[in-house]
Amino acid sequence: MKLFKLTTKRLMATLAISTSFLLGIPYLVMAQGQGLVLFSGIERENLLRRNFDFGNRAGNWERYRLTMPGDRLTDGVSRLYVTYPESFTGKFDTDAIEVRLNNQALPLQEVIWDKESSFIEIVLEEPFLETRDLEIVMSNVYNPRFGGTFYFHGQTLSAGQVPIRLYVGTWIVTVN
Repeated sequence: MKLFKLTTKRLMATLAISTSFLLGIPYLVMAQGQGLVLFSGIERENLLRRNFDFGNRAGNWERYRLTMPGDRLTDGVSRLYVTYPESFTGKFDTDAIEVRLNNQALPLQEVIWDKESSFIEIVLEEPFLETRDLEIVMSNVYNPRFGGTFYFHGQTLSAGQVPIRLYVGTWIVTVN
């Protein structure tokens, strides 16, 4: 009888631990913060921070928060570019794209989405000359129907006398 009680306790403990582990996995997978990237082909110093507000699921609406670090914006910024691969078949709402500094939207002159060339151009109303983090907030993004991993590249047009298009880094966007 004592052996039966001991076996039952072990079985219940194992079952409880297994159940809590299995129920916790979906929450770990849904956490789309910076993420863990082991082998991406992108140098570590070129990886940029990104966040998704709604889980970044395929075929659903999403808000992308793409950060450009201030230490990479030393030449000032007059335009921002976000390029993406042709395989990304999602849709962007150019009226719902903002550039934020300290959670305050900067005034934009225009936002151009060139579907043929797979890039978005964001023209600032006034050049940004500070070396502080900028956040590109893309609301109302409709994710592709089929998931995948997509490399979005951030570039700027410098605000100097001779405008030069500079590579800032890469955001790895994973659509589940």
